Amino acid sequence: MSISRRNFLYKSSAGVVAAASISGIVSACVTQPENKKQAVFAKDSTILFQGDSITDAGRDKQKEVANRSWSFGNGYALLAASHLLNVFPEQQLTIFNRGISGNKVFQLADRWEKDCLQLKPDVLSILIGVNDYWHKRNGNYDGTVEIYENDYRALLKRTQEALPGIKLILCEPFYVLETRAVDNTWIEPMKEYQAAAKRISEEFETIWVPFQKVFDEAVNHAPGTYWTPDGVHPSMAGAQLMAEAWLKAVGA
Repeated sequence: MSISRRNFLYKSSAGVVAAASISGIVSACVTQPENKKQAVFAKDSTILFQGDSITDAGRDKQKEVANRSWSFGNGYALLAASHLLNVFPEQQLTIFNRGISGNKVFQLADRWEKDCLQLKPDVLSILIGVNDYWHKRNGNYDGTVEIYENDYRALLKRTQEALPGIKLILCEPFYVLETRAVDNTWIEPMKEYQAAAKRISEEFETIWVPFQKVFDEAVNHAPGTYWTPDGVHPSMAGAQLMAEAWLKAVGA
């Protein structure tokens, strides 16, 4: 066997191993809650995914229709929503994606009436925070972690007041090292944003999706660029990893 062919087979096998390890990675990092299926996804529930470009994933914003693949883009929200519709057909779920690329918490608040409250979700999942740091880093935003935390807390209070009984899912903002846009200088600042998000999750007693823990484990199975080329936006494998982590956290 030639060296080039041997290298090809090795690389191909590594990719298969990494892909096959997604369930194992998630199992090592996320604890599935007991008896959550019916509690979270009751019959006729409306579910809303919110966030920035990671949730947006190139979705069609001209036709924001529930349960329509083009309206979900090509990221974890599409994969997670598709799974829910597949395993819970009897629940008649209505699922929306209203993530918008580039958003920070205050931008969610600016569009919250239209893109959340008017939809009257029974279950709300939010992934937000990377732009609150990244845009500050590149000079396009002057916010602080304190602003992030205060704005996030105010947004959830507003939501609960308008929609009593809403079930909340907060996702940890994450980064992956040794990728195109992310290096070691991200670590300490992002820890502060992650800690703020976790405090809010505990305060509001939400389901918590530990994406950083999941990606930290994932890089033990394949390079960071396998999961996300730039360290923030997931690859196909990264989107599948996120979807499985989200689904396990919510008990689906």
